[in-house]
Amino acid sequence: MWNLSRFVASNLRQTRRFSAAIPGPCIVHKRGTDILHDPWFNKDTGFPLTERDRLGLRGLLPPRVISFEQQHARFNIFRSKHGRSDAIVLLFEILVESYRSLEKNTSGEPENVVSLAKWRILNRLHDRNETLYYRVLIDHIKDFAPIIYTPTVGLVCQNYGGLFRRPRGMYFSAKDKGEMMSMIYNWPSQQVDMIVLTDGSRILGLGDLGVQGIGIPIGKLDMYVAAAGINPQRILPVMLDVGTNNQKLLEDHLYLGIRQPRLEGEEYLSIVDEFMEAVFTRWPKAIVQFEDFQMKWAFETLQRYRKRFCMFNDDIQGTAGVALAGLLGAVRAQGRPLNDFVKQKIVVVGAGSAGIGVLSTAIHAVSRMMGNNETAARHQFWLLDKNGLITKERKDIDPAAAPFATSPGDIEGLTEGSSLVEVVKKVKPHVLLGLSGVGGIFNEEVLRAMRESDSTRPAIFAMSNPTKNAECTAADAFKYAGENIVFASGSPFENVDLGNGKVGHVNQANNMYLFPGIGLGTLLSGAHYISDGMLQAASECLASYMTDEEVQNGILYPSIASIRHITTEVGAAVVRAAVAEELAEGHGDVGPRELIHMSKEETAEYVARSMWFPIYSPLVHEK
Repeated sequence: MWNLSRFVASNLRQTRRFSAAIPGPCIVHKRGTDILHDPWFNKDTGFPLTERDRLGLRGLLPPRVISFEQQHARFNIFRSKHGRSDAIVLLFEILVESYRSLEKNTSGEPENVVSLAKWRILNRLHDRNETLYYRVLIDHIKDFAPIIYTPTVGLVCQNYGGLFRRPRGMYFSAKDKGEMMSMIYNWPSQQVDMIVLTDGSRILGLGDLGVQGIGIPIGKLDMYVAAAGINPQRILPVMLDVGTNNQKLLEDHLYLGIRQPRLEGEEYLSIVDEFMEAVFTRWPKAIVQFEDFQMKWAFETLQRYRKRFCMFNDDIQGTAGVALAGLLGAVRAQGRPLNDFVKQKIVVVGAGSAGIGVLSTAIHAVSRMMGNNETAARHQFWLLDKNGLITKERKDIDPAAAPFATSPGDIEGLTEGSSLVEVVKKVKPHVLLGLSGVGGIFNEEVLRAMRESDSTRPAIFAMSNPTKNAECTAADAFKYAGENIVFASGSPFENVDLGNGKVGHVNQANNMYLFPGIGLGTLLSGAHYISDGMLQAASECLASYMTDEEVQNGILYPSIASIRHITTEVGAAVVRAAVAEELAEGHGDVGPRELIHMSKEETAEYVARSMWFPIYSPLVHEK
C-alpha cells in the first residue's frame, strides 16, 4: 500500500542532498495573478500562507497548501500504481480529464499524433510551473527525453506554426541588422551561461525548417537543465532567422518567420557576426552551442568563431565525440585492446557536417595512436555520399569532403561512385556508420553483406535522426546482419528479442551523452576556448564509462536514467583537460589555483555540487 508521508520523506531526503545548490530567497517585483502567470515564480498550490499574504495571493488559490515534495510525490504514487511513463498529465487533478481524453482520442492513432499530444501536455506544465517541470524531467528523464528531445522535437519543429502558444527564447532576423546590440538587452536575465543557436537550415534530417527550428534550441537547453544542472534562468534559446528556401513554408499562412530566401555569402556572415558580438559584449563568459546549421555554414562558422569566442558546434564536434566513444566501445566489444582501433576498417555513409566531423575526429584519434601519422590513418576510412564512394577522381568535390576522398586503386574493384553494397562487399568493414539522413539506406542487401565483415563482431551505427531517417531499424540489423553485431542508433529503438533468452541490445548514440558535460565542464573551468583536448577528454570519458561485462554484452552507452552522473563525469573530464592545457581561468568563487590542486574525485564533486536542482525558493516582494 502506498504511503504519502513515506514518499514525501524520501523526496525530502533527496532534496537535502542538493542543499548546497539551493538558492536563497528570490526578490520579485510582481504581486497577485502576475506571479501565478509567471512560470518561473509560480508554485501552484505550493505557496505557504505567509507568502500568500505578503504576495497578495490569499484568495487566488485553493486554501490547501500542497508542498513541492507532496506535488512531486503525488506524481510518483500515480506512476507506480498505474505503471505508465506518460502519467505526467496527472501531476495535478486538473489534468486528469486531459489525460483520459488523450488516451481515448488517440487510441489507434499514429505514434506521431500521440507523441505531439504528450509534448503539448508537458509544454503546458512548462508554461505554468518551471520548477516542477524540471524536477519531473530530472527524476524521469528516460521517459521524457524522447518527448522534449529526440525524436519528438523534430515533429514539434515541423508543426511549430500550429503549436506556437507563448514565445520562448529570442529571435534575431535579417531585418534586425544594426539593432542586435540593443536587442540583446531585451532579454530579462542579467546573466546567461548557455546559449543554443540555430539558423534552422538543417533541422535533424528534416532539412530547412526556417524559424520553426527554434524547437531545437529549446529542447537542447531543457536537456542542459535536466542533465547538466544549468540554471534555467541562465539559458537562452536563439533563432537566427535569415529566411528560408523551403517554398512550402513561404506559402504557409501559419509560418512565423520572415518570408524571403535565405541570405548567402557575406550578407549571411554579417548577421551571425553581429549576433556573436552582441552576445559576448553583454555576457562575455557565456558559451554558445551552434546547432543544425547546413554543412557549409557549420564548418565556416566553427572556423570563424572558435578562437574568438567560447563556442562549439554540436553537429560536428558533439556527434563526433559520441560516435568516437561508440567506435572505441566496439573495439572493446570484440575483446580487443583499444589500441587495435588503428586496425578498424570504417565505412561512413553521409558527407554532411556530422559525417565529416566523425571522420575528422576518428582519424585524429587513429593518427595519435599511430604516432601522429595522419596519412596512414586515412587508409582505414571510406566516405560515401548520395553519389556513392568519394574518391580523388571526383569532379567538383566538396572542399569539406576532399581531405577524406579515397585514392584510386586503394581497394581493387572500387572506383569513383561505387555503391554502398559494393563498398561493403569489397572493404568488409569492421564498422558501418550512417549519418546520411536517408531512412532505410542500410537495406537487406547491405546488412547481409556485413555478415562477411573481417570482424567477428561487426558494428552497425544508424545514427541519423529522427527515427524515420535512421539508416535501418534495430530489428532489421539483427535479422539480416546477424545476432552477433553491435548496434547503435541516433533515435531510440526497443531492444530486439533474439529468442532463446537472447537480447539484441540497442545503443542510442545520441549527443545528449556529451554536449551537457562539454558545456558544463567548460563553464566551470572558465575556459574561453573549447580545445580538441577538452572534446577528446569528454569522448574518452564516455567510452570508458561502461564496464567490460556490459560492453561484452553489446552495451556501449549507459542508460539515459543516469544522465546526471554521466554528465558529472564528462564535465569533470573537460575541467581536468582545460586545467592540463592551461586554459582554465576559474568560475565564480573557484579560481584557477583551486582547480589545479583538485584531485580527480574533488573535481567530480565540484561539478556535482555546482549543478542547479529545482526547489521552491522563498519569494520576497520588493517594489
